[in-house]
Amino acid sequence: MYRYFIEVAYKGTNYSGFQIQQNANSIQSEVNNALKTFFRKNFQLTGSSRTDAGVHALQNYFHFDSVEELNFEKDFTYNLNALLPKDIVIKKIFPVKSSAHCRFDAVSREYKYFIHQDKNPFVLDTAFYFPFKIDIDLLNQAAKEIMSYDDFESFSKKNTQAKTSICKIIKSEWYWENDILVYKVVANRFLRGMVKGLVGTMLKCATGKLAIQQFSNIIENKDLSRVYFSPPSHGLVLQVVKFRDDIFSL
Repeated sequence: MYRYFIEVAYKGTNYSGFQIQQNANSIQSEVNNALKTFFRKNFQLTGSSRTDAGVHALQNYFHFDSVEELNFEKDFTYNLNALLPKDIVIKKIFPVKSSAHCRFDAVSREYKYFIHQDKNPFVLDTAFYFPFKIDIDLLNQAAKEIMSYDDFESFSKKNTQAKTSICKIIKSEWYWENDILVYKVVANRFLRGMVKGLVGTMLKCATGKLAIQQFSNIIENKDLSRVYFSPPSHGLVLQVVKFRDDIFSL
């Protein structure tokens, strides 16, 4: 049995999320259909990071198994991309160890959330329009507080399949990138709705509606009722998924 990773990128606007769902279109279903059409056989796809409806990704992964070894002299990606919608692209397909797992062997995920404060029609689908006064120093105070914790139960939406709410935060910071305000967060894993919940609640701090100590109390007390999950999905982008190097050594 041979195992392969598929690296994909997509604009999530038109999809119900990354993972396949009944009665709704997803990134997984589109990739699965393209593989089935091209190879004329069904593959069982396993996803790396399950982005929610409307969330974008510059890098995400699936893995699948094949009884037969794929012939990489053929340009699979060109033909598969011709079968995919214009808002999904397969960047590459490559062999890995048979034990490699694109979800469990990932050591970190990096997300960015984008905010624009001036009306800009060119970023309507990729950044959140938030035309209110923001104190970036307060944003970074809140972002720094996040680094002190590892249990984010209060920032996880209900109806999740996660068995634990423990996440190791590696980086958490706000900065300006040209005219766009960016929140960058890196962790070993994320809970359902976690990044949007963090962003929405930190924005309450930055607009003076929530004190930094109150923000910390929400995390400590696991108080879901005070978390703001309101920022729209289209401002969120999965940037990078990193893996252990040894899974690529065949």
